[in-house]
Amino acid sequence: MKILHINQSDTSGGAAIAGYRLHQGLLGQGIDSKMLVGIVKTDSDRIVAVPRKPRTENLLNRFTRYSGLNYINLLSSFDIPNHKFYQDADILNFHNLHAGYFNYLAVSKLTKTKPAIFTLHDMWSFTGHCAYSYDCDRWKIGCGKCPYPDTYPAICHDSTLIEWKLKNWIYSKSNLTIVTLSHWLTEQAKASMLSCFSIHHIPNGIDTNAYQPLDRHLCKAVLGIPQDKRVLLFGAESLKDKRKGGDLLLNALRQLPKSLKAEVLLLTFGNGSEAITAELGIPTIGLGYISSDRLKSIAYSAADLFIFPTRADNLPLVLQESMACGTPMVSFDIGGVPDLVRPMVTGYLAKTEDAKDFCNGIVTLLEDDQLRQTMSDNCRAIALAEYPLELQAERYIKLYKEILL
Repeated sequence: MKILHINQSDTSGGAAIAGYRLHQGLLGQGIDSKMLVGIVKTDSDRIVAVPRKPRTENLLNRFTRYSGLNYINLLSSFDIPNHKFYQDADILNFHNLHAGYFNYLAVSKLTKTKPAIFTLHDMWSFTGHCAYSYDCDRWKIGCGKCPYPDTYPAICHDSTLIEWKLKNWIYSKSNLTIVTLSHWLTEQAKASMLSCFSIHHIPNGIDTNAYQPLDRHLCKAVLGIPQDKRVLLFGAESLKDKRKGGDLLLNALRQLPKSLKAEVLLLTFGNGSEAITAELGIPTIGLGYISSDRLKSIAYSAADLFIFPTRADNLPLVLQESMACGTPMVSFDIGGVPDLVRPMVTGYLAKTEDAKDFCNGIVTLLEDDQLRQTMSDNCRAIALAEYPLELQAERYIKLYKEILL
């Protein structure tokens, strides 16, 4: 059985990392897995960049971008059937298709002779442009009159009704099976234009050997953190991304009791940490962007809590990583977060956008060492039982086989 993944990248971005981990998991199970991606970061003969026509596509982009129709300038997507990876594949697995490398209008052509799984890492597949719709549910009725034209991926003109109809039309001509990562997105997909397809819930897997609890004192020493400090960890690809809630985090940390604030150190990883910590008033250490699983495991293990004030998310990889390392979490009751942050079991789930409640979660867990230890044990046990990479790969292999019958 030969699988071809089509994704934005192999390791650049959350969806890219998730897709790459699945690719590795399949290889570990003896499955012939390859990737066609927009941006190649790793060195492997199984991963190549999607062929492009930059001159023509850049010229067309001048018109399509300003019309508010992202990505339909990418004519090279229609040539993917000429690629050997495609020709050799038994089944396709689409991941994020909205990162400027793929034309969604090509989906029907690519699935005409080969079935495909479409793994949803966010909401983009069934909206008129956005990856997350926040409090807007116009995607259920056809979009148009978009309240958030600037949210990723931003549009210059409100053509969301047209894009919604184009997606719906293409899907009606496509051979797709939908995979969702969280219970929240499963329900969203069932209420969307994708409800005509079979929908399966398969969470991302994680390498529980690469991400496991390490000695906290040693990890603190490695990172130069004083042993008497309570460590709060915040991480994301871009800490300046409003969706990740850096402003909410600062608001919450400012409300910490003075006595507790004097004991706390904020550890961050991701791009842009200086932008959110410059005026915080507590010691901070910024690790920058981290690609190393080992270094991330050290950061999680050094932390007393992983704090994640996201405004919108599916099944955040950083929460899975924190869970596998046995680090309790504080986050908001939004999207797929409750799948991982289980109230008073693996962490504290604050009311959405409520910085005061988020602060209360931090205080509650920091002041109860026994509760944190119990949560730490729960985190590791759940990661081993529900999210090992091997289990994810097995579930996908079973689904691939069912589709190919």
